[in-house]
Amino acid sequence: MASSYLLLVVSILCIYGGCGALAAIPAKIGKGYRLISIEETANGGLLGHLQVKQKNNIYGADIPHLQLHVKHETQDRLRVHITDAEKQRWEVPYDLLPREKPLPLRQAIGRSRKTLSTPTDYPGSELIFSYTTDPFGFAVRRKSTGETLFNTTSDDSDRYGNMVFKDQYLEISTKLPKDASLYGLGENTQPHGIKLYPNDPYTLYTTDISAINLNADLYGSHPVYMDLRNTGGKAYAHSVLLLNSNGMDVFYKGSSLTYKVIGGVFDFYFFGGPTPLSVVDQYTSLVGRPAPMPYWSLGFHQCRWGYHNLSVVEDVVENYKKAQIPLDVIWNDDDHMDGHKDFTLNPVNYPRPKLLEFLNKIHDRGMKYIVIIDPGIGVNSTYGVYQRGMANDVFIKYDGEPFLAQVWPGPVYFPDFLNPKTVSWWGDEIRRFHELVPVDGLWIDMNEASNFCTGKCTIPKGKVCPSGNWTWVDIWDDPPYKINASGLEVPIGYKTIATSAVHYNGVLEYDAHSLYGFSQSIATHKGLQGLEGKRPFILSRSTYVGSGKYAAHWTGDNKGTWDDIKYSISTMLNFGIFGVPMVGSDICGFYPAPTEELCNRWIELGAFYPFSRDHANYYSPRQELYQWDSVAKSARNALGMRYKLLPYLYTLNYEAHISGAPIARPLFFTFPTFSKCYEVSTQFLLGSGVLVSPVLDKGKTKVNALFPPGTWYSLFDLKETIVSEGDYRSLDAPLHVINVHVYQNTILPMQQGGLISKEARMTPFTLIVTFPAGATEGHAEGKLYLDDDELPEMTLGNGFSTYVDLHATVENKMVKVWSDVAEGKYALEKVEAESHLLFEVDGSSVSDVSHVQLTASEQHVATDKLEDEGDTRKSMMIEIQGLDLPVGKNFAMSWKMGVHG
Repeated sequence: MASSYLLLVVSILCIYGGCGALAAIPAKIGKGYRLISIEETANGGLLGHLQVKQKNNIYGADIPHLQLHVKHETQDRLRVHITDAEKQRWEVPYDLLPREKPLPLRQAIGRSRKTLSTPTDYPGSELIFSYTTDPFGFAVRRKSTGETLFNTTSDDSDRYGNMVFKDQYLEISTKLPKDASLYGLGENTQPHGIKLYPNDPYTLYTTDISAINLNADLYGSHPVYMDLRNTGGKAYAHSVLLLNSNGMDVFYKGSSLTYKVIGGVFDFYFFGGPTPLSVVDQYTSLVGRPAPMPYWSLGFHQCRWGYHNLSVVEDVVENYKKAQIPLDVIWNDDDHMDGHKDFTLNPVNYPRPKLLEFLNKIHDRGMKYIVIIDPGIGVNSTYGVYQRGMANDVFIKYDGEPFLAQVWPGPVYFPDFLNPKTVSWWGDEIRRFHELVPVDGLWIDMNEASNFCTGKCTIPKGKVCPSGNWTWVDIWDDPPYKINASGLEVPIGYKTIATSAVHYNGVLEYDAHSLYGFSQSIATHKGLQGLEGKRPFILSRSTYVGSGKYAAHWTGDNKGTWDDIKYSISTMLNFGIFGVPMVGSDICGFYPAPTEELCNRWIELGAFYPFSRDHANYYSPRQELYQWDSVAKSARNALGMRYKLLPYLYTLNYEAHISGAPIARPLFFTFPTFSKCYEVSTQFLLGSGVLVSPVLDKGKTKVNALFPPGTWYSLFDLKETIVSEGDYRSLDAPLHVINVHVYQNTILPMQQGGLISKEARMTPFTLIVTFPAGATEGHAEGKLYLDDDELPEMTLGNGFSTYVDLHATVENKMVKVWSDVAEGKYALEKVEAESHLLFEVDGSSVSDVSHVQLTASEQHVATDKLEDEGDTRKSMMIEIQGLDLPVGKNFAMSWKMGVHG
């Protein structure tokens, strides 16, 4: 569901003081800090004290003394923590995001073991920390290459100044090489693609404005970026996290990056990589591994705001079945609710007996049902959820009373998910609702939090809904530095919870604002997991660092335009870097009506989003995939392939859970030295070896796709082969076609597909094995993970999962294929496997293999060379059928290729 102010930022001008005022602020504020003492600590770190050099009152008074704590927490993770030396400051709660605590504050400033005036190194296994004393600055270098990754020192030639640390304004900068490629810093819609673009604004503050707003702070806050550098053909990646939940602007100038933050502390984490995959592994090892997703969640989902009654939902399900379009999950927006109130049913439009009958029917088929929950609890004395919330004192406070806001039910109170009592109450409400309606997951929306009323809201006499008071009463509502909120420097309390409202233990909304959706995800995950011990599925609009441990994400309110279909890829890829791999956009656009051609192209792309869902606005025409015959045809084609790929996608889900590896990845994850792909935002990889190249422009029947060096096989027609030296190719892409290719040296596990994932996963397996064109030697690898996806954890050793390493080699015309099975017990009852093998030979005949049916067919090979240049390679697809290979047991097979002149 959308907010009531989708087009907010196009109608609000710069109304709040910061627009002209900032021009008078000098580019460099103050003289920074001096390091007055430093010592090694018992835990192997450094502890230092800093003193401000010259006080000023720009954006408030300087904090005179700071404490510096530095530690190599792992061999590839360095932490630099800077805070007030004399007073505790707000940090992301350690119970919300578990991590090592820094040393407690020292009371005696300057009681030092060691004072240094020259740059000094503090080396770890992969990273080296060094510092200068006056003014204080620090740098982080890569040990293996000596390259500087982060450097805060400033001189007269720099456009930025030294470190600033005030109560409501923190500033720090780093130098960057101009050829560094940066990614991350979201959530925002990036019109220039996935790579950060110099001078674009990057503001982080969770906000309910539509995703159609470019370069603006959207629903999530992820103050982390990945830096990829290519020096002399060698690529190195690292990542930088500033763990701070306060609002911030990040200014990327190409040769520098500056943070301007309105509170909290500097809590930097540096992840040494050196590959993009290892960076995400190291990052998620700190913030939390991505949540294991149930198998069915990788199927197709259908939703709409405006399914007015149950019969409409029933018709949607049946029409998908009639159209032979796969569908696993049917969703309700708030249409099922009684008066928009959470955890209720509309007794007229969604009568419980009929709804239960419908759910029994779809559950028997293997389908699932998910509904929306908004955080605002309707203020209604006859409403049990409200009554129990008041009795347990679970709501955010303002002036000692629950903070009054307005969302869909009218007047609402917001639960305080930082309060342990609230988490218990929320879990109990989930339990009560599940007893009323056995939903299979929950969709938590509007949790930035969104509020239709601004300021201190009251209900005027004779009115039903609150109205706001725009008078900002203190420094929290009106901080001295105005971040670029909503892209227009609107007040940070605009259309959300007043920033002077108070959470549990006196925590200010000013500090905790961007944690609201994250804390709700944690509470919802705990509540769902406590129901039946099953694996939860949660979709959250608002996210923060670590949200991927609990929830999936969709990219919010997009438009049915050709621009928005492009933007969806960059946002999806960014969330993989953020550790939230289960992500997708509203297919065909949330509003307004998409064209038929656009919806064709969008389902072709969306069929390969990790999270694949069609969702539309209340006021938009119906856009289920069967509404147009042409779209239905494209859906059957693209989703048909997705359902064949479900075992591969589910294995990627497992890899994400154990290592953080994104499901959908930028091309540079597999090809980090191939600099031509660093800016590619119109294609992506699923895992390491499946390349998706969609049509993203109106009226196009070809797509210009970049193929990194190597051999690529068309997944829809395995006889079509491309041998690339790293160039763009023009591919045919008529209306119902999306180009998907498999890279060389890949073993791709697939099944036969179906209309529901439950059916698809019971079909025979196929293995696609690819070798490079023209290679006389090659080694292909793949993986397969199977489990009981109802269990909360994805893990081996519990008797309910199987993991298979797949290998294939070709050498001296001998082909070998084998598996190495771990924990095979679970898979022993699974279906048989067939194998398709792709490889290159220099002839056209193949020797026989006993006990199986073997057929060979010559393929079309497109190379970078013209025919008259003498490239005569031929590609051969070998298809082996009739194998009887239980997945749960090791197998091995080999045969000799015969070559005749």
